[in-house]
Amino acid sequence: MRILQDALLGPECRSWFEEGEVDDTLLIILFLTLEGPRKKFSWKSYLDMLPRTFGNPLWFTDEDFLELKGTTLYRATELQKKSLQSLYDNKVEGLVKKLLTLDGDLESAVPFEDFLWANSIFWTRALNIPLPHSYVFPQTQVEDNNFSISKDSEHSIEHFASGELDSGKDEKGSRFQDVNGGISASTPGETIWVEGLVPGIDSAEPSHFGIEREISINYGNKGNEELLYLYEFVIDDNLDDYLMVHYPMEAIQSVPFSQLKSQLFEAQKAELKCLLPRSLLDQGYSLESTTRSEGNDSCENRVCNYSWSGRHKMPSYLNKLVFPENFLTAWRTIALKEELFQVSSKLEELAGSMKERQPFDTEVCSAVWEACGDSGALQMLVD
Repeated sequence: MRILQDALLGPECRSWFEEGEVDDTLLIILFLTLEGPRKKFSWKSYLDMLPRTFGNPLWFTDEDFLELKGTTLYRATELQKKSLQSLYDNKVEGLVKKLLTLDGDLESAVPFEDFLWANSIFWTRALNIPLPHSYVFPQTQVEDNNFSISKDSEHSIEHFASGELDSGKDEKGSRFQDVNGGISASTPGETIWVEGLVPGIDSAEPSHFGIEREISINYGNKGNEELLYLYEFVIDDNLDDYLMVHYPMEAIQSVPFSQLKSQLFEAQKAELKCLLPRSLLDQGYSLESTTRSEGNDSCENRVCNYSWSGRHKMPSYLNKLVFPENFLTAWRTIALKEELFQVSSKLEELAGSMKERQPFDTEVCSAVWEACGDSGALQMLVD
């Protein structure tokens, strides 16, 4: 909202915003990217207090980044780097150049590093801020279902001080979004959650508030990989930590009969990765209770009798495994060797008896399990 009120850059930014060229997050990041080359930057004194480098994987040296190899975080960071570079090349560089031209600067160039810095500043410091409708829209006038925003918002500090700043909240409510009717249904007395920076919050001293303890931000219940990925820190003995067990699709290409196995994955709706809370692994692969973890498949969703012939009962241990069924299905399929021919034979026999449909995913799962059981899949997980 502050950016759209900027006397020089506001009109151009508002045009992009209304046309969907940028969203509220990218708008703030664009504005921060201007910090370096722009001569008269209104928030420069605040931004000069902030770090110029960060400790999340985007800022790792090549040598340090190799330490993440083999983790989900490694691949996620690779994809994020490519995505940010593409966004910079295809959109940000051109938009920032337009804004610099408006500011009378025809020579400066904005390197990718400045955009990366702005992106990191936003994602390590943005807060969900509850603000009254009257502050987010100080003056609203409905014209063809659009809002126009005035420059009068002098009582901002009071509204910031009255809100609870918590980046871990999910119940944002309406965000400051598309001006073309995005929040047109909101009422003047409504609280609107907006995402943004609060200049000075980094240097707030507890003594000013009569509190003899550190002021901290609630980041929610996140595992260490996510905390490092987003916020550049980890927590020792993090109770919310988790393990991602993942068989990369690229690795499937090197296993025997990879094409046929890929077809079986699709037919069974199998999943190649599984996210397990750390607490679930305290007892190894087996839960003491017969109640499966939240998010895992229940017995009712399993194949009846769990076998192709119908004569084999479902193994009792399957109810106690921490792994979801569609995940185990994938690993059984990967582990198939000569048993793969038995699976093909069973499915061909079934296809011959059906004239109007393909085998159901449960039928394919049954064929795979009867051919190989679980020993190969569980041994792979141990390895």
